[in-house]
Amino acid sequence: MSNKLLNSVTKTAVVTGAGSGIGRAVALALCGAGWSVALAGRRPEPLAETAALAGPDARVITVPADVSRPDDVDALFSSVRECFGRLDLLFNNAGTFGPRAVPVEDLAYDDWRTVVDVNLTGAFLCAQAAYRQMKEQDPQGGRIINNGSVSAHAPRPHSVAYTATKHAMTGLTKSLSLDGRPYRIACGQIDIGNAATEMTERMRTGTLQANGELAVEPVMAASDVARTVVHMAELPLEANVQFTTVMATGMPYVGRG
Repeated sequence: MSNKLLNSVTKTAVVTGAGSGIGRAVALALCGAGWSVALAGRRPEPLAETAALAGPDARVITVPADVSRPDDVDALFSSVRECFGRLDLLFNNAGTFGPRAVPVEDLAYDDWRTVVDVNLTGAFLCAQAAYRQMKEQDPQGGRIINNGSVSAHAPRPHSVAYTATKHAMTGLTKSLSLDGRPYRIACGQIDIGNAATEMTERMRTGTLQANGELAVEPVMAASDVARTVVHMAELPLEANVQFTTVMATGMPYVGRG
């Protein structure tokens, strides 16, 4: 697709972690709603699969990028400017859980750093790049939606790195929302519980609970999350969903489960 054609489209989104799971579902939903979408992720093959699923008429580009690397993030947003001309939405979705079933006293420093670098630093770097572009473009403004988690509210056992970064994501969301006001940059957060992805596959067979038992947990379709993100994305910039939670109805989260 030519740059001239891409530049004629005004609604443009960047979706990180677009090669699978929630990122793929959101990217496909945005394409279906008429958005132009830059698909970002570490591996080119899954990004190509997402682009193929979007269909031949979808306005997409694929940009392999590791969001924890500043140079990769700069290259990603430079590609968006070149191909689309503007940026209306960043869905900050890329993330990793880290090693599972590792008690806090046994968590390796390198594993801690990997989770922090991807989940928190990566989200900051992408938000910073998006913020700069949204502030400078004409018309000014845009929207950032951060993928939090119910872990931004309550931890699972043996998840100290993931939980800490998701709590920090809430602070990032609030700061971006406040600092973006003068420039028509809205920022909100979607906290997701048990969408059916590779990351939550263990929920179907049993996952560790706070009381030490293993229990099967219900999941929901990732497309249910995607519809909510599209709704948030298509609000006028004068309105913002600051925080919302979308979760499998029966998951043991509210009250005592």
